[in-house]
Formats: sequence, C-alpha cells, structure tokens
Amino acid sequence: MSATTEIVTEPILELSGVVAGYGAGDILKGVDLTIAAGTVTCLIGPNGAGKSTVLKAVSGLIKPRLGSIRHEGREIGALSPKARLLLGIAQVPQERSLFPAMSVADNLLMGGHLVKDKKLVRERIDAAMEMFPICARRRHEHAGSLSGGEQKQVELARTLVLDPKIVLLDEPSIGLDPGSRRLVFESVTRLAATGRTVLLVEQNARSGLAVSDFGAVLEAGTVRLTGTGSGLLQDPEVARLYLGATPRPVVPDAGDARHPAAGPRSGRPPRRDHQL
Repeated sequence: MSATTEIVTEPILELSGVVAGYGAGDILKGVDLTIAAGTVTCLIGPNGAGKSTVLKAVSGLIKPRLGSIRHEGREIGALSPKARLLLGIAQVPQERSLFPAMSVADNLLMGGHLVKDKKLVRERIDAAMEMFPICARRRHEHAGSLSGGEQKQVELARTLVLDPKIVLLDEPSIGLDPGSRRLVFESVTRLAATGRTVLLVEQNARSGLAVSDFGAVLEAGTVRLTGTGSGLLQDPEVARLYLGATPRPVVPDAGDARHPAAGPRSGRPPRRDHQL
C-alpha cells in the first residue's frame, strides 16, 4: 500500500529489490524505497523488520546479495563504506560512538579525518558548533562527561564536519530520558533545515514520524506502506500496529516547527506530499 501523491523533488537515493543480511540469513527480502533529496524519512516497524539493516546497506557496512542501491542515479551497492562517505553518505550509529576520554573539540576534529584541507575542517567545526551550541560551551570537557542527549548532539555535529548530503540516523533516541529525546528530535529538525537528506530509524515511531516529511513501514524485510509522516500518524492501521493507540488529531503547538502540521521548517520550502 502507498499514498497516491505527487513527486516534487528528484530522488537522491533509490533501493530496488534489495536483498541483504548477515551470514546465510537474509533480513531484507526485496526492499524498494525511494528517498527524495532534502527530505526527512523515518523507517518504522517491529523489531527484526530490517530497519537498521537498510541503513547498513546504504552506508556500505553490509553489501546486498541482490538488488540495486543508487545514489543520484549511480549504482553504489559495491562501493566501500569509505567511498560512500566521500560521496556524502554518513551514518550515525545507534551505539555511542564518541571517544569519551577526548574533549568535545577533539571528537569533532576526528570527524574531519578524510578531509585534507585543514582550514576547511576548522571552518566546518565552527559551523557545527554554531548549529549545536553544546559543542562550543563544553568544547574542552571530556565527551564522556556529557549526558546521553548531549553526546548524541556531538555525534551529529561531528558528522557535519564531513558535510554529508545524506545523514543516516539509527535509533538516535534509544535509551534516553524524555528531555534528552526532545533534544535529539530538535537536532533532526536542525539537520533538515540545512537542506540535507535524513533517513531515520526510530523506535519511538510517533516522535520519529512527527519530525519527518515521509515515512515507510517495514515488515518482514519488505516495505509494506509508505506515505507522509503526518499521514502515517493518522493511518488507523499504522496507529493500531505501531503507535500503540488510535490515531489522534494532529494539532501543532504554537511556534513548533518540528510538528508536521505546523508548516514548513525554517530555511526549507513548503512541503507537498509525494510517493516514496
């Protein structure tokens, strides 16, 4: 099933019939997914559906056994993770990935290890600190001394040092308290405001869809349903199976640009529905 909607931007990422997994077992069993440039897409579904495996297939951590992965029309399924990083595809893993005994500033510096122009690295670090002020305020402190939500913001800032076109986020709110989760979802909105494409896997389906332009439901290794983030939030079947409640009216908080009914995000054009 999928919503009948209008395509408004060119796809930056296309998965066609992707079959992939670990060892002899296939987790993805023919995934078809198209991601439009400059949008946020959230993958939801039950545990074991293959959501994180999709991200790993896109970033190159696993290679598809069958099918095609195209970035801006170019087949990338056989490229190494490093080659995909250089194309602008960066993944923020589910697990904490900072160096805890190093300062926040040095962690950001590590994000530019593939960039040879050191002046450019410094400029990007300054820009990342501006977007995520926690990095500037605590630049000299050990990264391990930060809260979970603060560490996730540093991870996102470090990713920006590579100036990626596509940011892959794997369960960014997992294990965080409510306040930290709020900070993480605000950070997703900041990334979106820069025009980057975000592909997000999120256990908190309601919050993930609320900050997303589009969503896709994975089940048993295939894409079962696609649509807008707000549309999936209001879909009775999605609510029953994945949101743990009947759909509720989407009423934005005043001035809350993160909410899909609150209008376009700052710095981004108005959204229109389209088919993923």
